[in-house]
Amino acid sequence: LRLVSGSLVQRSALVTLGQRCSGQRPGGSAYGSQATAALSSSDSCQSGRRLSRKSSLCKFHAESESSPYLDIMTGPQKDARVGFIILITHINMVLYSTCFWIQNGVMPYLSKRLGMDTVMFGYLQTTFAIIQLLGGPLFGRFGDLFGGRAALSLAYLSSGLTYVLMGLSTSVSLLFLSRIPSVFMHGMQAAQMVVTDLSSESERAGALGKLGISYGLGMIVGSSAGGLLISRYGESFAAYIAAVGSLVNTIVVMKYIPEHTKSLTQENKPELTSSRSIFNVNKFFRLLSIPGAAEILAIKTITALPMGVFQSMFSVLAMNYFKLEAEYNGYLMAYVGVLQMIMQGLVVGWLTEKIGERNLLPWSILVISLVGLATALMSNIFHFCLICIPMSLGISAFYLTTNSILTKIVPPADTGAMLGMNMSVHSLIRSVSPTIGGFLYQSYGYASFGYLQFAINLLVFFYVFRKIYN
Repeated sequence: LRLVSGSLVQRSALVTLGQRCSGQRPGGSAYGSQATAALSSSDSCQSGRRLSRKSSLCKFHAESESSPYLDIMTGPQKDARVGFIILITHINMVLYSTCFWIQNGVMPYLSKRLGMDTVMFGYLQTTFAIIQLLGGPLFGRFGDLFGGRAALSLAYLSSGLTYVLMGLSTSVSLLFLSRIPSVFMHGMQAAQMVVTDLSSESERAGALGKLGISYGLGMIVGSSAGGLLISRYGESFAAYIAAVGSLVNTIVVMKYIPEHTKSLTQENKPELTSSRSIFNVNKFFRLLSIPGAAEILAIKTITALPMGVFQSMFSVLAMNYFKLEAEYNGYLMAYVGVLQMIMQGLVVGWLTEKIGERNLLPWSILVISLVGLATALMSNIFHFCLICIPMSLGISAFYLTTNSILTKIVPPADTGAMLGMNMSVHSLIRSVSPTIGGFLYQSYGYASFGYLQFAINLLVFFYVFRKIYN
């Protein structure tokens, strides 16, 4: 009787300990039942083994309480939930791109109606690029701290406010002021953050590439709808339609996107709670100090600069060199958009699975270099249409590969900030490309764009190739 009584007392004490580890009152809990079952064969254990089991039990409960930041469901239900969130994100991206390209069509006609010349229009584009350059890293940090829903909502609200102010612009000064809210107009970056949070590293490049399909679809719809709205109802009405679309996007995000889309371990949480400042300069310097981060960003800047120069001057080439009218220029842009959709959504993902990001990166740079040489030697629009095929492949592979690599070399808690720095590279290139392009075009002609791209990217290819394979 004494042995049985002592065993029951020991068992009761261990069950109570398990319940206290789980934060429950002593009683008939599930954890208590698990502890009782686990210890049912330990009636005659020694004191040292009982202490060991107490420690293991506390550890068991501590691990049970530590759940990921967003692990609402498990198994097929969780996969379905993740798939639904990604689907909503793609729908948001189509609508965001549609609204952006509607306002993009409004801008030249509105600026012309307000009396802006070509030089002043270039200043307006540069102002927009600089504002986005400043806002990119801050927006990424905001997404890391407050989650995917807040980031997407901020991007779409900023877009809507920008379009409303554009529609209300009755002078050049107001048109410049309408660019200020675009500091947080980073819809693509926000979508990339959500997709990065919800995709595995092996599928990341393909998942990011599929966003290109959604963006390209919106580009085609927005360009066509923008021209129709402007011709029938005027620039202001088209801008207001884009603002309404942004508002609809915000409502969809608030209803269907969860507050947080990151899956962080317990160790990541103190960082989120201890450093809540968006303007954390040390955070960005720490990200740049991660091995490979600054180098990838530098490679991306140097490689993309010649392409940015060509893209900034393409409208001039279309009018002055190819002698394209506005209608045929729109067809050409639609053709380029379809190519990018195919390359980003299908081809690049397949190449990544076959040869890997590490091998795809240098060869994409080589393709871009050879495309530059072909661009310098082309003589008509048919040549350019042929060149667009490898050009779309090289650019899509390069951008998606570098984006994927950058999100993998930083902790999951900082992917938003890194994507923000990555988007700042694009904004920096857009801010300086028009000036460089105008100088080269006036001094050396359009062929200088291609030769510049060929020479710079060939050097970058040799550097990256040697770096990787050594």
